Amino acid sequence: MAVLTNALPSVESYVNFFLRQPLPVLRRTVDAFEHLAKNIDDITRREIASTVQADPLMTMRLISHIEKHREDTQNHDIVTVGNAITMMGIMPFFRAFGEMTTAEDALASRPKALAGLLRVVGRACKASRYARDWAIIRRDLDVNEITVAALLHEAAEMMCWINAPDLIQRVFDMQRADRELRSSAAQREVFGITARELEFGLIRALHLPKLLVSLLDESQSKHPRVRTITLANDLARHVARGWDNEALPRDVSRIHALLRIPPEVLLRHIDAPEEAWPRLLPTDCRGA
Repeated sequence: MAVLTNALPSVESYVNFFLRQPLPVLRRTVDAFEHLAKNIDDITRREIASTVQADPLMTMRLISHIEKHREDTQNHDIVTVGNAITMMGIMPFFRAFGEMTTAEDALASRPKALAGLLRVVGRACKASRYARDWAIIRRDLDVNEITVAALLHEAAEMMCWINAPDLIQRVFDMQRADRELRSSAAQREVFGITARELEFGLIRALHLPKLLVSLLDESQSKHPRVRTITLANDLARHVARGWDNEALPRDVSRIHALLRIPPEVLLRHIDAPEEAWPRLLPTDCRGA
């Protein structure tokens, strides 16, 4: 697998380079599929979907595969993992995804890049759990769509750790050296583009459904579904830095405004430790 070591001139050039490389999945996903395939007559769609949704990379592969192979008679997008597996069928699913490279093998010689990728994967999975929980509270029409969109929100950073590890490491080194430096500024300094610009280029090139594209569009931030996904990913990113992160009170305030549930209930939903509660409850939440 080729690795990018120098910046490219445009979003399109990054997208073309990244998509020429095979997209690996987590080793645990490959192992789980091998186990499931041995009992193929007894497994359910739900078991497969659970394995897929535990891996944002595999989720990306599946949704993209469905869109690329959609039939002319298919007049609606397949946005959820369960529906994608139903559309394919269990046997064709295992035929299509029987041989996959693992991220652990692809990045075996770059342990820092692998660690970076696994951090983002863990963050994406946490964000998807937050978003699903909040979508249920909001009685969203389809919580599975929200779950998948939140899981893929960090797709660009994942692809960078896989295909441009030296460049993305430089971004993080710059931010460590300057705590005031915004992510987008560091990304533009190193890559010439931002992660958000790259993400939309990748989403379109991967033929992801229009609904997912709209749910990931932060310019539509007034829409409750988009806010759910954005806030879930913000919270997951900030929690990863510790419950004393200075951005968390603002996150809690925004989530409270979205969900309109008692603050203490909200803090339990996000698994905030009780010792952090006084600091996490800004004035506009107290006594709500």
